[in-house]
Amino acid sequence: MTTSVLLVDDHPVVRSGLRAVLATASTVEVIGEAATGEEAITLAAHLHPDVVLCDLRLGDGIDGIRATAALRELDPAPAVLILTTFDRDAEILGAIEAGAAGYLLKDVDPEAIINGILRAAAGDVVLAPDLASRVLRGMHSPLPKLTDREIEVLRLLATGSTNKEIARALFVTEATVKSHLAHIFTKLDVDSRSRAIHVAQETGLI
Repeated sequence: MTTSVLLVDDHPVVRSGLRAVLATASTVEVIGEAATGEEAITLAAHLHPDVVLCDLRLGDGIDGIRATAALRELDPAPAVLILTTFDRDAEILGAIEAGAAGYLLKDVDPEAIINGILRAAAGDVVLAPDLASRVLRGMHSPLPKLTDREIEVLRLLATGSTNKEIARALFVTEATVKSHLAHIFTKLDVDSRSRAIHVAQETGLI
């Protein structure tokens, strides 16, 4: 019995490569390809794949995490296996919390991808040992919750903007910016602008 797979990646050359890899496995059959999250959801609803092999970044549309959540709401719901180059904790945790069966990096061996698909179809959680330990650590120590405005401030901070420039960009006062920064520093447990930017980038907040 073969496991049916829908490939989702915004790069045609990557989809072609994955199709070639999966063609070597008699236990796996690619039944469709999608370039966007929206297309993946539509195709999955019609094709009913056992597993959706999905990238995390999908161009201008919805990302792999949001696509995963929507795919898992289908009936029947396919298992979703994330295959990406991004390994930041926030993205790994986000994918798992959205219902992904696993998370693999694109530098793994082809056999690991095939094995991951079969395990995901069987209901297993598919994570490399180092990623698994980070997921468990993240679940025990969840990432700080920043407001949308605090994220905006952080993004502007990362561009090198001064408080005055941030205030101008967000149409608020400098005092308001300072207040946001104080909250950000407290939530991220940092004491400098550079450290706040570093932590935010490392954890995938920005």
